[in-house]
Parts: sequence; structure tokens; C-alpha cells
Amino acid sequence: MASQSKSSGSFLKNYSEILLLLGGIILGSILGLVFGKGVEVIKPLGDIFLNMLFTAIIPLIFFTIATSVATLEKTEKLGKLFSIMLGVFLATVLISAVVMIIGVLLFPINQDIVLSKIPVETIQDSSVGTQVTQLLTVNDFSELLTRKSMLALILFSFLIGFATLQSGEKGENFKGFLKSGDEVMKQLLHLIMKTAPVGLGAYFAYQVGIFGPQLFGTYAKPLGLYYGVCLFYFVVFFSLYAFMAGGKKGLSIFWKNNITPSLTALGTCSSIATIPANLEAAEEIKIPKHISHIVIPLGAPLHKDGSSTGSIIKIAILFAMFGKDFTEPSTLLLAIGITVIVSVVEGGIPNGGYIGEVLAITVYGLPMEQALPVAMIIGTLIDPMATLLNANGDLVASMMVTRISEGKKWMSKTNESL
Repeated sequence: MASQSKSSGSFLKNYSEILLLLGGIILGSILGLVFGKGVEVIKPLGDIFLNMLFTAIIPLIFFTIATSVATLEKTEKLGKLFSIMLGVFLATVLISAVVMIIGVLLFPINQDIVLSKIPVETIQDSSVGTQVTQLLTVNDFSELLTRKSMLALILFSFLIGFATLQSGEKGENFKGFLKSGDEVMKQLLHLIMKTAPVGLGAYFAYQVGIFGPQLFGTYAKPLGLYYGVCLFYFVVFFSLYAFMAGGKKGLSIFWKNNITPSLTALGTCSSIATIPANLEAAEEIKIPKHISHIVIPLGAPLHKDGSSTGSIIKIAILFAMFGKDFTEPSTLLLAIGITVIVSVVEGGIPNGGYIGEVLAITVYGLPMEQALPVAMIIGTLIDPMATLLNANGDLVASMMVTRISEGKKWMSKTNESL
């Protein structure tokens, strides 16, 4: 009995933020249904929350990316391992994105409601070179401090991180500044997100009050599609990856040691919180420590199969809402490109996908104030399954990295112990 009480308390503790957020959304929906357009009076609460979030996003991106690059270790062996690891990360992220795209194409998301009469921003006709230049760079430092220059900010942050890394001991103080700034901004985002139940609840009340109960139809099918496709990817493709890494023995030992990391990911909704369970499972699988201790910790912020699938479903939903065609080849290719960036930008923390959402909305030229809250709501609803793929993917990725770097005989010691 005491064990059940402890388990229940642990569940409430781990999911408290998501439950509060969902509670705010549900309460806002009820208010919208009951009072209709009268809920416009509480819309400023949603606007205040969004404005605070917009303000924090830019410095958060800079410190997160610059710190990740600046704290890398420089050795020849690490360089080779790092290349293999990035290759595996990129391959699985792309595969997961393609799987979700196929799911969306097979089961299209239809939406007849026009959420906003604000016209979608248009991109002026210009040469490809000019467009690339405008996406990747700005002509003044101050222009980096705006969400319209997201890709330029990301590139600049990477360069700052590499410059700090190359500076060695002379750059230690600056590296410390970046690490401190990264922690401060994460805490700031955490504080802002405490107001999310009220902010998003107010926004959802406004949307329901204005557009009516039909709005709920927007989320039912996409959520069912997302969870179904992700469950298929989790079982089928993770099994395939484990088999590629170690044959039948690899497949068996992966699922044998995968239960605890899976439950930890679902229970905490945090890739970072799953690192200890993943490292313990990697030790049981006999993955060399010099591989698992690099791939798994770096995988938490950099490798996100779940966020990849989530990025695709969010873009598909937004395109349906604003009456845009998601099936165009150029749109799909751009969605895949955005997905790769999202997998790098997002932190391994609950509700860490807002940076990627801003990037996607900006690149496609959608109205930020209308599109971001919807993407955030979807992100909250898919967070448990996304975390499962994000965190659990790091364990099977470490097996694949070992197979490539150590050869097919790496499983021999494991096989002898089975």
C-alpha cells in the first residue's frame, strides 16, 4: 500500500507541470465554451506570457548552442568518434522525419477553420543566393537580437562556441560566462513556463470562445496520428537499429535492458533525467564507456527522433490551419531541414521545443502570434511520447556507433555472458 502511495506521488511529481498546463488548457476551453466572445477580456494574460517567452528565446538560443560547442573536448580519437556519432544522429533523425511525413501523407490532416484573418507574411522574390544570405547572416549585430534572424543567430552561436573552444586556457573565463549564462537562461525559461497554465489557458479560452468547439477537432486526429506513428517507429525501427548494431543478440539484449530507460523517459519527460538509466543500460549491454559516456550525454541535447517527428506533425497542423499545401516537395524538403536544426537547438528538458517552433514558423512566414501558441499546445500534448523516442534513441544510437567504430565483433563479450 505504501509502495502504491509512493508510486502515485512520484507520478504526480514528475508530471505536475504537464498536468497543470493541461489543466489550464482544459479550464480555458471550458471558459471559452461558456462565455464565448466574452473571454476576450482575459486575452492579455496570454499576450503577456507570449511576450515574456519571445523576449527570453534569443539569449537562450545563444547561450545553449555556444556552451554546447565550447565545452567539447579536443582529441583525435574524439574527433573520429564525434563524426560517427553525428552521422548516426543525423541518419536516425532524418529517418524518423520521413516516417512521420509518410504517416501524414497517408492520413492527411484536414482543417477548414481559418484561425486568423491576418495575412501570412510573404517572401519577396529574389535570387537563391540572396535568400540564403538573408537566412544565414545579418548586416548588423543588433539584427541578431530578433526572432526573424533565427538561423543567423544559430550560426553565430556556433561560431562563438568554436572560437571559445579554440581559445584554450585563455578562453576559460569566457567559457565560464557562457556556462553561467546557459544555466541562468534555463532557469529564466523555467520561471516563465510556470505562468504557462494561465497564459496558454487564456489563449485557448480566446480561441475556443471565438472559433467555437470545432477547434477541438484540430487536435484529435493529429494526436492519434502522432502517437500511432511514433509507437510504430519505437517498436519497429528501434528493433531494426539494434539488429543492425548486434544481430539477434543485439536485438535481444537491447530490449532486455531498455525497460528502465523507457519508463524513466515516460515518467520524467526529460532526456537529461534519463541519462543515468541509459548509462546503466549501456553498461549492461557492454557498450564501451568511452563511447557510451560521450554518445548518451551528448545525445540528450543533440539527438531527438521524437522532436523530429513532432516537428513534422506541428508543421503539418499549422499548414492545415492556415490553408497551405503541405505536400509540395519544396515544403517537405524544407520541413526536413528544419527538423534537423530543431534536433540540435532543443534542450533535453521538458517543453524544450519552443525554440524550434519559432524557427519553423519564421521560415515558413506564418503569423507568429497565432501559430506559436498552437504549436506549443501540440508540443505539450506529444511531450511524453517525444521524450520516449528522444531519450531512448540515445541508447540504441550508442550501440550503432559502437558497431561502426569497433566492428561487428564488439558483441562477442556480451554474447559470452548471455
